[in-house]
Amino acid sequence: MLYQLGIKMVRYKKAVILFWLVSIIVSGMFAPKLLPELKGGFGESETESRRALNILAEKLDIQGASIIVVYNNPDLRATDPDYKEAISKSLVELTSNAKVTGATSFYSTGNPSFVSEDGHTSYVAVNLDASVDEGMDLYHSLRGMIQKPEGFSVWTTGGIAIFSELNVAAEEDLQRSEAISLPLVIAALALVFGTLVAASLPIAMAAITVGITMAIIYGIAQFTGVSIFVLNIASFLGIGIAIDYTLMIVSRFREELEERPVDEAVAVTMDTAGRAILFSGMTTVVGLSGLFLIPFMFFRSMGAGGVTVILVSVLVALTLVPAILGILGHRVNSLRILRIGNRNGGIWKRVAYAVMAHPILISIPLMVGLILLGTPFLGVQLGTPWASVLPSDSEPRLGWEFVEDELSPGQLSPVVIVLEAPAGVLNPDVIGDMYDFAHELELDSRVERIESIVTLDRSLKKADYQRMYAAGLDNLPKEIRTALSSYGFDDVTVVNVFSRTSPVSPESKSLVADIRSVGKIGINAFLVTGDTADLQDSLDHMYEYFPMVILYIVLVTYVVLFLLFRSVLLPLKAILMNAMSMFATYGALVFIFQQGHFQTLLGFEATGFLEGTLPIILFCIVFGLSMDYEVFLLSRIKEHYDKTGDNTTSVAIGLEQTGRIITSAAMILVLVAAAFATSDVIVVKAFGVGTALAIFLDSTVIRALLVPALMRIMGDFNWWAPGFLRNKATR
Repeated sequence: MLYQLGIKMVRYKKAVILFWLVSIIVSGMFAPKLLPELKGGFGESETESRRALNILAEKLDIQGASIIVVYNNPDLRATDPDYKEAISKSLVELTSNAKVTGATSFYSTGNPSFVSEDGHTSYVAVNLDASVDEGMDLYHSLRGMIQKPEGFSVWTTGGIAIFSELNVAAEEDLQRSEAISLPLVIAALALVFGTLVAASLPIAMAAITVGITMAIIYGIAQFTGVSIFVLNIASFLGIGIAIDYTLMIVSRFREELEERPVDEAVAVTMDTAGRAILFSGMTTVVGLSGLFLIPFMFFRSMGAGGVTVILVSVLVALTLVPAILGILGHRVNSLRILRIGNRNGGIWKRVAYAVMAHPILISIPLMVGLILLGTPFLGVQLGTPWASVLPSDSEPRLGWEFVEDELSPGQLSPVVIVLEAPAGVLNPDVIGDMYDFAHELELDSRVERIESIVTLDRSLKKADYQRMYAAGLDNLPKEIRTALSSYGFDDVTVVNVFSRTSPVSPESKSLVADIRSVGKIGINAFLVTGDTADLQDSLDHMYEYFPMVILYIVLVTYVVLFLLFRSVLLPLKAILMNAMSMFATYGALVFIFQQGHFQTLLGFEATGFLEGTLPIILFCIVFGLSMDYEVFLLSRIKEHYDKTGDNTTSVAIGLEQTGRIITSAAMILVLVAAAFATSDVIVVKAFGVGTALAIFLDSTVIRALLVPALMRIMGDFNWWAPGFLRNKATR
């Protein structure tokens, strides 16, 4: 089939190229419009914290989105009239915006917790008529409306500001990583091919792939939410995979061109390297499609972007590249810039025979080494990003850290308990239950204070609150009625629990878990939300689906590899090797980013945890990428084995013919991934380091050493399959 496809691509080469030219022109109309269509945030999910937020929005008209504006004046105190006037003028434009529902501060509530102990620092919570994810999209336009009063330092912070800034920083890092990696990739391709024409083809195909992918994602964004982080995965995979696939096609074509006419060389290339690329693309798509199983916009966007860019890469490699080669013919070797020696990879053949001479001696130490490298992962602590993952000069991080120092680490992110009471929250029994709960919880060493309708006046006891609320709203003091409007007084009310530590600290997380273990106050059930609960719920929810993702990827990958190789054991070996490589990579990431080794070298501050999305994304991306090299190597081994039936020689010949190409392709992906390690955002840096390390291990330790050793040990059993499954026409 692919042989005939190659013939047709050459025969209709002008029409094929015209089709792609039109596609490029159309894509150029839409790809530049993509960025404004992308969204910040993680996406909605069915978690307790999100259900609580929905109740707040429905019953109390609290959307959960707010921007925290922090003010500091070393000469004035919050109680000074000039301080108050300066803040009021600072927020005039912002508070008049239609998306702003109000501003909560020391001046609107009289609550001293809005002000630092020395009085020089205070903050205002600007409430938005928007969900958390919508608030992130609005943040940067609203930030520009805040005026800086003379003599004041002003920062914006809070969850919306932190994650919005994280998105911007990631986008800037993407541009920087591309600027770093592109010259290195060009130099690498020049070393691989030695001619300007051959070296320029992969770069051109990568540019076309990324551009068309961006245009397709723009179309997807018209129908559903797409995360801004899709840019990172589309760029990384678009550059890396498109270059790899084109590299494999062009390399095989140049090899075939030495013995065949152009059209036949293209056809044979498609039937061999093209077939490997088709199945490689399938395995990579399988890995990335696993992200669709996790019900968050973030993961599904990454999946959509990844699958799209792989499919476009495969289409470009199997149609446009052979059409161009059909036109270029022998001119693919034109404009020589370097004289490359023997391309047959004699050194790889010698490596293969050396490894296969002592397969057990080679394989056991290597596998033990990979397992040891992975052991730190057994102590992994998964967490969620917060202010500390941002660059040290980022405004939301500076503002957050200033509040932590001047007020309290948990001041801006209370644990929010949403209590529903069908009998009414002012019912004496409900008030009594709530009073007992709040005052008992306040004794917890992790709790700094509690704010609720039963903690408004510390001089009042339980019976006092019961009598006061039973007397009716009209008889309440004015300040009590004002406070009630903030907490709710119908059938829903809010209890704010302020932790002594940051929202992502182990203490705050355990506090949320312990509060939830109570389950209800008297007869009234409640839900827990707030930043700590929302972040932890999202983390827990995604890992509920991760085992299903792993099972799906492993099973479908096995089927795809079986269809390609008609072997029962080879797909199993490939999956086990990938698992070992992933385990080693996970361990290295824990060793570096959780435990804090190489901080100075890599330029980061350890957070004490591994960012929670990282293992999932790495597994889905790297599992598929690793199979690229496995498929390419085993395809060449199988070509020779089908002709000779000699397993040992076939392994040596396969590694001889692909070792240089696999190493070159891996080197390019490592360069692209390593460029992400220059990021100022620790999450992006960890992704770059993890991906580069995984690909390096896979292309060296796994493919060059373990695969030949294990295939030598397994012998002809590599190719065994039951008779009813074996297809004699394997090609």
